[in-house]
Amino acid sequence: MRFEVDSSWWRRSNPTGETLVAGSPLRVMRLDSRAGRLLDTLESGTDVASASPALIERLSDNGAIHPLVDARAEHRFGCSDVSVVIPVHDERHHEIAELVRSLSAASRVVVVDDGSTIPLAPIPGAEVVRRDTAGGPGAARNTGLAMIDSALVLFVDADVIWNPDAWGVLLAHFDDDRVGVVAPRVTSDPGPSLLARYEQSNSPLDLGAESARVRRGTRVSYVPAATIMMRTETVRSVGGFDESLRYGEDVDLVWRLDADGSRVRYEADVSVVHRPRRSLVAAWKQRVSYGSAAAGLDARHPGAVTPLRINRWSALAWTLAAFGHALVGAGTAVASTAMLVRKLNTVSDRVPIAVRLAGRGNVHAGRLIASALTRTWWPVTIIGCLFSRRIRRVAMVAAVLPNLMTWWSKKPDVDVVRYVMLRVADDVAYGTGVWKGAIKERAAGALVPTLD
Repeated sequence: MRFEVDSSWWRRSNPTGETLVAGSPLRVMRLDSRAGRLLDTLESGTDVASASPALIERLSDNGAIHPLVDARAEHRFGCSDVSVVIPVHDERHHEIAELVRSLSAASRVVVVDDGSTIPLAPIPGAEVVRRDTAGGPGAARNTGLAMIDSALVLFVDADVIWNPDAWGVLLAHFDDDRVGVVAPRVTSDPGPSLLARYEQSNSPLDLGAESARVRRGTRVSYVPAATIMMRTETVRSVGGFDESLRYGEDVDLVWRLDADGSRVRYEADVSVVHRPRRSLVAAWKQRVSYGSAAAGLDARHPGAVTPLRINRWSALAWTLAAFGHALVGAGTAVASTAMLVRKLNTVSDRVPIAVRLAGRGNVHAGRLIASALTRTWWPVTIIGCLFSRRIRRVAMVAAVLPNLMTWWSKKPDVDVVRYVMLRVADDVAYGTGVWKGAIKERAAGALVPTLD
């Protein structure tokens, strides 16, 4: 058993024991001195054998550590234990055929034609079943799921380019009986167009280069069904995909499976490639459709898709600063840090820990507020800009500064001006979808912030 520590991992050792700050959400853990050797082993990525299984489980469940799997070793399941389901609606025949060929190692490949305008022709190596009426990707996946009897099912969208290296890595996770779902990283297919170059660093399906325990409200709160492997009986036990959700059905399923006790893992050490939309207009419609799922998800998982979840003290500090009271806002941040010091009264070195946590939390809160202003709340922000010069300044900073920082850190193959413009358009499209869904459902839950 080998693990890698999460990027949030921060540890302080002292004669009386160990203080560990890690996980998502961040937790402060006070451990006795005997845990020091195990923490050293975890940080080195070497085999921990059976040392302190309770602590290993606690750290893994909280997202502080992530398993490192050996795809070359012998595992409980192989490709012969996997059936593949590919939902299709008006995709190109030759691309689907190419995908089927790349998945030939599986025991069975089922292609579900979800009411395509022109019925899908037979494809060598796959069973093609047609739905006369398009019911959406969730309905198409459920149709395929009902046809299989293998231990595992792999759902792959038709616009994905499969990576054969993913087989061993994904299958290895199912040696753990608690794991019910594993998804690889989904990167964007490179190309010369502006959209392709932008999505290389900003694909809505790419959840980053770091593996994670998936759970709502955490750093990686969901995984897309563009490519996702599941235990067949596990997904059937919760009724499969919710066919009433035209979008967001994969997010809903992941959250239901997690609530049912299945462990969901995001495995970033292996990736598949997703073809981006063919035009900026198509990409805009894609982002709007993703945003439109928020209202339906909020109805099923209240509070899970809130546009802003931050500490109330951080919210107060940033609000004061935005309205010209920077010193008072800074004083509020200092006061919240002092309260955190008192709260950590049983932890050694509580002052530096509180300063680090509060400082990091306030910076993160600022970015979340900026995102909410230019994403979900952009119509309200625009209205505010019509009446207030100060709000116009805040909106300009919120739209430009975080995106400049992202451009600098990611160094995409897009010039800074067009990159910022595309990021803003990306956010506006998603926010438009959120409002569209909220109006359709006559529910405002997906627009309301949560203050902890």
